[in-house]
Formats: sequence, C-alpha cells, structure tokens
Amino acid sequence: MGRRVLVIGSGGREHALGWRLAGSPSVDRVESAPGNPGLASIGPTHDVDADDPAAVADLAERLGFDLVVVGPEAPLVAGVVDELTSRGIAAFGPRAPAAAIEGSKSFAKEIMLAAGAPTGGWVATSDRDVAHEALERFVAPWVVKADGLAAGKGVRICDDLDEARRAVDDALVEGRFGAAGSTLVIEEFLAGPERSVFGVCDGTDVVLLSPAHDYKRALDGDGGLNTGGMGAYTPVPGFDLGDVDHLRALVFRPVLAELARRGTPFRGLLYAGLVDTAGGPRLLEFNARFGDPETQVILPRLASDLGDLLHASATGSITDVDVTWNDEAAVTVVLASEGYPEAYEKGRPIDGVADADAIDGVTVFHAGTRLDGDRLVTNGGRVLNVTARGRSVADARDLAYEAAARISWPGVHRRSDIAAGI
Repeated sequence: MGRRVLVIGSGGREHALGWRLAGSPSVDRVESAPGNPGLASIGPTHDVDADDPAAVADLAERLGFDLVVVGPEAPLVAGVVDELTSRGIAAFGPRAPAAAIEGSKSFAKEIMLAAGAPTGGWVATSDRDVAHEALERFVAPWVVKADGLAAGKGVRICDDLDEARRAVDDALVEGRFGAAGSTLVIEEFLAGPERSVFGVCDGTDVVLLSPAHDYKRALDGDGGLNTGGMGAYTPVPGFDLGDVDHLRALVFRPVLAELARRGTPFRGLLYAGLVDTAGGPRLLEFNARFGDPETQVILPRLASDLGDLLHASATGSITDVDVTWNDEAAVTVVLASEGYPEAYEKGRPIDGVADADAIDGVTVFHAGTRLDGDRLVTNGGRVLNVTARGRSVADARDLAYEAAARISWPGVHRRSDIAAGI
C-alpha cells in the first residue's frame, strides 16, 4: 500500500502538488483541505481552516494520513507543521521559527547577512521618518516592502521618490497592509532578470529543483502592479540545473547552517528568489514553500517520485533520494480576474475549462475557483493556471496560449507575453 497524503491549501500550487503526488508510485491516495474543484477531481476535500494548527492536526490524526504537505505560507507561519510533528505526524514544510524566513523580510535579510549569502543593501524600520530618510540612501527605482505576509501584494517598486514616500505612508500611516506592513524593508533595487530556484531541504542538505522564470507584474512588458505571479516557464536558457549547482554552496547550505545554528533547522522547500545581476546572482527574498506559479511548470518536468522526496525531507535525509527530470519544457499562463491585484469581483461563470484540459499536453490547474451548484465560477484574483508541456519553451508556449484561448468569463485577464521570444 502506498502513502495516504493530505495537501493543505486551495490554490494552483496545491492543485499542482496534488496532481503530481497522485502520479507518484509511492502515493496511494491524495486528499486536500480545504481544496478546490481541481483538487476535488483527484480525491476527497475537507472543509478545514488551513491556518488553524489544531484543526489541521485533528483532521490528519483522525483520518490517519501518512504525510501532510503544507502548500501556502500562512499555515507554515501559523505553526501548522509544529502541531503536526508534535503529534508524530509526518509533515512537509518548516516549523514556524524557520518559516519566519518568509514571514519576515527583515529576518530573511538578517539570515542572508549572517550566512554570507549575496544580497542588496537594506534598512528595516517601523518609523515613518527613518523610512523616509532611508529612501535617500538609495537611487531609483526605490523598493518598499511590507515586512510580513501580504499575499504577494506588499512590494512597491517606485520610479519616483515622491511615489516611494507615499508607499511608505500607505503602509506605516494608512495601514494598508495591516500588521504585515507595520515594519517596512527599504532595499536596494537589483537590476537583471529574476530567477526562482527551489531547494528541497532536510535541515542540513538540499536537492535543487529545475529553475523557473516567473512574471510578477500584472501587465505585458512587466507593467502594472506586482502580483503573486502571472505566468512562468522552465527550463530557463543559461539558468538550468547545471548552471545553478554552485548555489548549493553559495546560498542554500550556508543559510541552512545558520538556521540550524539558531536552533531552527529548516525542513521543507526553501525558495530562493534571485536576480541575475551583472555582478552575479544576488538574493531578492526567500520563501518557505513551493512558489506559485513556478510549481505549475516545475512539477510537470519531474520524472521521479515526488512523494518519496517530500517524505524524506519531512522525516529523514534526502541524500539517497533519486531525483530525475524529463526533457520537456513547460509554460503556464495565469488567467486572472479583471482588476487583480486590486479589487475584483467573484462569482463570474467560467466556460471552456474542459475543452482546454482536453488538449494533449495541457493541464489546467485551479487557483481561485469554486462550484456554484454545478457551475464553475471565479473565486479569487488568480483563477486558473493553464500549463502546457512541449519539446521546447516555444512549443509549450504556443500550446498554453491555444488552451487559454478556449477559456472565458466576463473580465478574464491574462498577459500575452509569457515566455515570449524564449
């Protein structure tokens, strides 16, 4: 009998994790909490508050899951893994003290500094006047970040100093991000393409996953506001696995060692957001979980058993786990609600998902959907992730956009330049 796995979360990343786990020989059954209509097509869903450690652990204990995979950052920061492991339940993801590497951007910067990992200059403060003074230390464009979790919307990149000052005031005076923005990180802008490198960690060692390129801005040509991600592709020319192996020694192992030294060993997925600057890779941020939408392109390339890898990370050592990749490329195009990442309407009827999903090489991952009776409707800012596989990035891109064109609802929005020219 294979493992029974519970996936925590309700987004596109969680659907992709559930989909890939369901195809793993070591996994017998995949269930989710709270899940979404896409995950419901894989296995039972459970109506549980993902951010409530006791409720999640009660469910896992009652139903006897062999592994719990926590997808989003908020449950990790809330201590879901701490509660699960305290009850002897194997859980993939870091405990809350280690998850602070995503939960607090200033903590992440402190870890980078202590570990000697390359990053940009920064100032962290809760004082408006200090923040305004800090802006004067940097040059355009100015980067203003909410220290805490802000659902991917807490970063402002400002071309004008007055705009940067307004960004400071939005957070510290107007309270736009609530407690998450009560401290700000003002940091040096790093010029160059952004890269996402994922490492599955066991506290001391790391297995790197295929790097991906993510598109954060809402509009074509990297215009508009920052979002949680509007698309991604892999492999990245000049930045594939063979090109990033040195990051084990430069970034991952020193950071793991520093966290362990502090008594907070990191088990789970450590996501390094890097900028490939003219002076080499420099760290932009860390996340404590699989990225979204990068997961939706990375996992289709994984040829080996995801269940074995995540279980080894949660319970022992990843050293002897075989991780292999296929030769395909993958592209995902995010279909979003009109107005995202700001105000948007929910409940709009969606057409064409089955038609898109029926194309060979295409998988549509549900990110913000729900069922209204038998009708699929929008239920979030990022609604669907249309992922396609192909012999090359260009082939996968063509297929992804062909599939995306079959899906519609009033006000659907997507970028038209994901993976263009690759």
